[in-house]
Amino acid sequence: MHRRWRPRLPRTRAGWRRLTQAVVVVCVLALLPGAWLRLVTDDRLRAVDDVPRTGVAVVFGAGLWDDEPSPYLAHRLDTAAELYRAGRIEVVLVTGDNSRAEYDEPDAMRTYLVRHGVPDARIVSDYAGFDTWDSCVRAKKIFGVDRAVLISQGFHLRRAVALCEAAGVTSYGVGAADRHDLTWYYGAVREIFAAGKAALDVVFEPDPHFLGPKEPGVRRALEAAGR
Repeated sequence: MHRRWRPRLPRTRAGWRRLTQAVVVVCVLALLPGAWLRLVTDDRLRAVDDVPRTGVAVVFGAGLWDDEPSPYLAHRLDTAAELYRAGRIEVVLVTGDNSRAEYDEPDAMRTYLVRHGVPDARIVSDYAGFDTWDSCVRAKKIFGVDRAVLISQGFHLRRAVALCEAAGVTSYGVGAADRHDLTWYYGAVREIFAAGKAALDVVFEPDPHFLGPKEPGVRRALEAAGR
């Protein structure tokens, strides 16, 4: 018969003190990446009506529902369309997951933007934006983006700006509309852990899951827009 394992708690004041100190250290280390994100991005967040005029906007994927953009992704795309109509941007780079044939975020994003008034010729697709770091590195190395407006929900935006800046893309973040529902709270909690990964990405600069050859889509779209 197996004895049930139980954690051994300290039996002395010194033991409890050491345990308390260890817990405090762990909490501080867990919060440091989030504090770093706030520090490096505070001057990079903008509203739709005061973001600098920039050639390219990057919209990060946020999932599909029945092959259509999820509500959170739709809000991101709505923000991109609003920036385009306001003349703040000229080209939209949609970056998302197309790792399997039956799941195609970038094409769904493109279709949505066209329905909302963004010309197809002004949209460029990145089919290998498997995470935020990959999207930022590919924007720089594959699509030649040096400066961009990044569009995402507020809970993700600081990480996106910090990672794109680290990848060599001068970035401004614009928050899309969101609701404080269960998905929002899940995303906010997830960001606590994602901030740690972001710090590691900045330090070690890993290669994206897929890099591939350079693509001229952004340059050609900007040229067509007269930039």
